Amino acid sequence: MNNVYNKNPDGKVSDDDWKIITHTEWLVTNGLGGYATGTICGELTRVFHGYLIAASPSPLGRTMILNTILEEAVFPDGHCVALNGLEKDFNDTEARSHSRYLTNFKLDSGLPVWSYEFENITLEKRLVMPHRQNTTYISYRLTYGDVPIKLRLRPAVNMRPHEAPVNTPICDYKFTFQDTRYELQSDNGMPTLRLCLAGDGHGFAIDSQFIRNVTYEIERSRGYIHCGDLWSPGFFTVQLGLLGWSTLVASTESWEVLSALTPEHAWNAEQDRKRRLLVEAHPRACDQSCRELVWAADQFVFNPVGRPEDTARARAAGDEIRSVIAGYHWFTDWGRDTMISLEGLTLTTGRLVEANYILRTFAHYIKDGLIPNMFPEGKTDGLYHTADATLWFFHAFGRYFRQSKDRHLLDYVLPKLLDIVGHHLRGTLFNIHVDPNDGLLVQGEEGYQLTWMDAKVGDWVVTPRRGKAVEINALWYNALKLLESWLRDSDRSADADGIAEHAAKAKRSFNEKFWNKRTGYLFDVIDGNDPEADAYCRPNQIFAISLDYPILEESRWEDVLHVVKERLLTPVGLRSLAAGERDFKPKYDGDLRSRDAAYHQGTVWAWLIGPFVDAWLRVHPNDNQTARSFLDGFRQQLESACVGSISEIFDAEPPFLPRGCCAQAWSVAEVLRCFVKTSGASEQFDSQTSRKHSNEPAFALPVV
Repeated sequence: MNNVYNKNPDGKVSDDDWKIITHTEWLVTNGLGGYATGTICGELTRVFHGYLIAASPSPLGRTMILNTILEEAVFPDGHCVALNGLEKDFNDTEARSHSRYLTNFKLDSGLPVWSYEFENITLEKRLVMPHRQNTTYISYRLTYGDVPIKLRLRPAVNMRPHEAPVNTPICDYKFTFQDTRYELQSDNGMPTLRLCLAGDGHGFAIDSQFIRNVTYEIERSRGYIHCGDLWSPGFFTVQLGLLGWSTLVASTESWEVLSALTPEHAWNAEQDRKRRLLVEAHPRACDQSCRELVWAADQFVFNPVGRPEDTARARAAGDEIRSVIAGYHWFTDWGRDTMISLEGLTLTTGRLVEANYILRTFAHYIKDGLIPNMFPEGKTDGLYHTADATLWFFHAFGRYFRQSKDRHLLDYVLPKLLDIVGHHLRGTLFNIHVDPNDGLLVQGEEGYQLTWMDAKVGDWVVTPRRGKAVEINALWYNALKLLESWLRDSDRSADADGIAEHAAKAKRSFNEKFWNKRTGYLFDVIDGNDPEADAYCRPNQIFAISLDYPILEESRWEDVLHVVKERLLTPVGLRSLAAGERDFKPKYDGDLRSRDAAYHQGTVWAWLIGPFVDAWLRVHPNDNQTARSFLDGFRQQLESACVGSISEIFDAEPPFLPRGCCAQAWSVAEVLRCFVKTSGASEQFDSQTSRKHSNEPAFALPVV
């Protein structure tokens, strides 16, 4: 990737520079749900910012283990240069003054690299988390300078659940060491932090201190608790020389695990893993934008170590458990997000085996005809309050089966899919049932938000959408038609005929009832509780065209597509509500209630660009060039918000500021899928016949 941030050495930090380095974030993940993340300049602005957020078994979930490291360069004459700082109040300029030494930030194969220049010295810093380990390696080296300097590194902590408020009381810590191994244990049940320093002339000085009233700007702007304390046991020192790396290792793994991997091996292993991800991905997924998205996609596919029972069950059957983190930093794995994201995250990237594991994982959890809506942090049981996640399961399996032809998995899930349809026909939880009069799917129960427009504050369901929702019925019809095709493929014609009758009835009723003659587009909900809101212009109608089996009759495709394009399309996705409608909100900001009031009332959702592109190409099958142009706005997003990833949502009006999660699974998945789909290449590819077996040109990435 091109450099994300560049500044003239020794120059002042301009207001624009300060905004970039405090609002742009980086993210590194470990395939377990754990991560490291922060701002470019090192300021802690979120409760989630830290160098090691470890994934722990239930009931802990993800835990903040190492919050920050204060870095100082010490010269032979004893004077020091602080490379970062912590904001103590919003008028404090100390942290800003430290940032003047930061001259460059970039990603190297998705991994963050910083450069600092001061007093004729150039210092480079990089960070990596080994795959499937709760370990972070932070490495430093001099790349220019003839003065030997020492680096002073002060770790600071407040061990807590990663979403716990920043004012969580500092617990009592026990700090011990033997030789060059240091351990920090808390009395609140958090995992033990193990620290060691690899490099020449290193040591540790006991100098415990509290760092009071650290201020977290993003938490303040979102109306949350935003001041808290950290504690440090002391600081490491290490002698830096030209080109040789010195590395601070922070981990919750055992010393035996840590001794098996040197810092150099950790970096090289992750670089090699990133290269393999590109080799296995779709051949058209390796231009600069797509390459970053392939690496971003990898950050969401994880092994949920918090559910050991799942792991034991899956391994007993010869499988592995996999799921999808819906978004960083606060989401866990959600059924809806996982199924929508599966194609882009795993099939486009050639990870069919992991797609299989994900589908099996969620198939195991089917209950009362539903897959889980989400797994709460630190819990082993899912919540089932969703009307569409299960229907997206059909879609995800359909895309998987089309590419894999996996008869074994089809035989495994087919009885489960029939059971799902049976539950929906008879009626299941949350008033989800098929209306026998018209064959359309009804959903909704007081106090629940069952569609993807699921904002809720206390008892207030912002967009209840109870009744027959347009995308729910598009998904229902699509699921029935997919099931019919699989039954016929399995020589079960009698069952297929029965499913076909339900599909035909639903399609006939849909086209009779959902067309709004007054507006010239589809009702959002019919038979609902708010007739005015049910006629809102929303993006949900695009699914009546975009799915494998469109429920909307072809004569009306172009009308719907035109309305969505003219009223909802933006450079970064579709608005959730058209401007001019009652309740439209142009910005997603303020406190929690204000934000949730805007979440689906205008706010732009990046993932919706996927179904829009699908619908466009269905109506204009030979117009890849225009379809591709709808993705142009996402290229610059790879260098803002979370570098190398795509945010969850954006404001509804220019400049379309990124909001919500700074890295979102379905945003990345759908943009990546559409980049490949509109590249001119075949939409499908055999992941077993990837670049290494094709005529595609090879590529090389630099080795650092």
